[in-house]
Amino acid sequence: MLDGGMIPRLSKIVLLAAVTFFFLLVFLNNGVLDYRGNYEFVRHVLSMDTTGDHGQLWRAIRPEGPDAANHWIYHAFYWTIITCEVSTGLLCGWGTWKLWRARHASAEVFNAAKDVAICGLTLSLLQWFTISLTIGAEWFLMFLSREWDAQGSAFRMFGCLGIILIYLNQENRDLPATPARSQA
Repeated sequence: MLDGGMIPRLSKIVLLAAVTFFFLLVFLNNGVLDYRGNYEFVRHVLSMDTTGDHGQLWRAIRPEGPDAANHWIYHAFYWTIITCEVSTGLLCGWGTWKLWRARHASAEVFNAAKDVAICGLTLSLLQWFTISLTIGAEWFLMFLSREWDAQGSAFRMFGCLGIILIYLNQENRDLPATPARSQA
């Protein structure tokens, strides 16, 4: 039977497992199943080729030559994103396991077991805020592109993961003592 102390613990574990599942699917899509499609997104953002004619195009990364559309800098930027995604998934998965193992432990042990999950969620927040919202949207003016603007989804991810991080980081209390069963 679940008591009031176990429900918040299980809630945090399940949410963290859902984050793990999400990021492993994202890695599967971006790194394995649809590398080219998502790569094109990164290439268009960095090249600023759909942001219009404005005075900030000097920021664009537009290599010259026959391999310009497949330039190493686009791949490096994209692999930075993929690395953040898979690292977040692995850290959150490890954090889920640690919390699951500590679910019946004292509050001190359970709260201490959150460390890896906090690192995973923080890494993801840094990715969405720094790579997508700061570099993509503000430096490369992604918001000016009708086709390649992911500001909304980046903010949605930042918000959802931030809420989960705040919730996870709330202190848990000790579980109530289990009353001894009387034998009749």
